[in-house]
Amino acid sequence: MVKYDLDLLKKCANNLMFDMSNDQYNVLLKEFDVLTKQMEVLGEIDGVNDVEPMTFPYPVYTTYLREDVAETPLSKKEALRNAKDVEDGQIVLPKVVG
Repeated sequence: MVKYDLDLLKKCANNLMFDMSNDQYNVLLKEFDVLTKQMEVLGEIDGVNDVEPMTFPYPVYTTYLREDVAETPLSKKEALRNAKDVEDGQIVLPKVVG
């Protein structure tokens, strides 16, 4: 099992572009310690590896979805037909980031 330490948390925070204080890192380390201990206890249960993992406790049936059938794609002209602003065969959108 991975050992969570301050260096690993700082590396992950940096990769995710999070800015955290040292107090927040310490709280997070304590939480990971608790979670790790809980996972170790669960791993000690006899037969736990024989149980199929559960993603949702109840069966879910999606009958409202259509079958995924390959069809002829729209032509470029048809795809751009309802676009408000087209330039060089592409849809022009307003700038979102400044």
